[in-house]
Amino acid sequence: MSQELFDTEGAIYMGARRDPRGCAVGLFGVPYDGTTSFRPGTRFGPAAIRDVSSGLESYDPQLDLDLEDLAFADLGAVAIPFGAPEPVVEAVGRATEAVLDLGLAPLMLGGEHSISSGAVAAVARRYPDLVLVQLDAHADLRQEWLGAHHSHACAMRRCLEVLPSGELRQIAIRSGTREEFRELHTSGRLVPIDAMAAALAPLRGRPLYLTVDLDWFDPAVLPGTGTPEPGGFHWPQFAELVEELRQHRLLAADVVELAPQLDPSGVSAVLAAKVTRSLLLLLGRPVTSGAPAQ
Repeated sequence: MSQELFDTEGAIYMGARRDPRGCAVGLFGVPYDGTTSFRPGTRFGPAAIRDVSSGLESYDPQLDLDLEDLAFADLGAVAIPFGAPEPVVEAVGRATEAVLDLGLAPLMLGGEHSISSGAVAAVARRYPDLVLVQLDAHADLRQEWLGAHHSHACAMRRCLEVLPSGELRQIAIRSGTREEFRELHTSGRLVPIDAMAAALAPLRGRPLYLTVDLDWFDPAVLPGTGTPEPGGFHWPQFAELVEELRQHRLLAADVVELAPQLDPSGVSAVLAAKVTRSLLLLLGRPVTSGAPAQ
């Protein structure tokens, strides 16, 4: 793996290796929060998730799978420039392509949500019928925000521009502008929480990318995020999604918007690390529906 793409200094996720040979999943971090509009700090998210991961069990009783049985690599942090988001998104795209070239399923840890479009673009170039599934408190459909075209508030708008299928499912969005909600409803992309499994079931066999903005969870259980929004969800709702995804062809995912310093208890980082464990195991398991991932 090119040293120009990844910095391997620092913590490593529980059970991971640095050498990607023989692995099924490639984990990498993007410590960037250059367009944060409220409370900064998501650049510390990837390291915090790694730091607390060893406090979890490697075994997931819901999936009946164990990280000890999964060969996966923690490739480190993407080497990104300071400043504007556009070069960062480009670097994320190159890093994701490198992970795919190794035959690995990419799992990206953020960082803010603006980085997702780089990874989605790389995966969509190989799988033009890719479907994007979004967990988020916010619609993220703005054209620009505070003068930034690649703001975290525009994450899904930029993803739609690089998604040939145009297929986006936005799960239980609860915050946005009047115009964003009008689009959510008229487009049919908004999925109520109680219809989540039914809405995703017809997509079994299609290639999926899952983006998890951690502010989808209620701030009562995950306060460590830059733009908390009351009225969110708890672990049982995420577990319902995991159960449905067992039947899907999940090819790539990201976990973004953890700002660990905003939660002195450290519980937000632990929840994020547990989400990451679930996604590692889903991405690394044999595909049960549709064609093989690679």
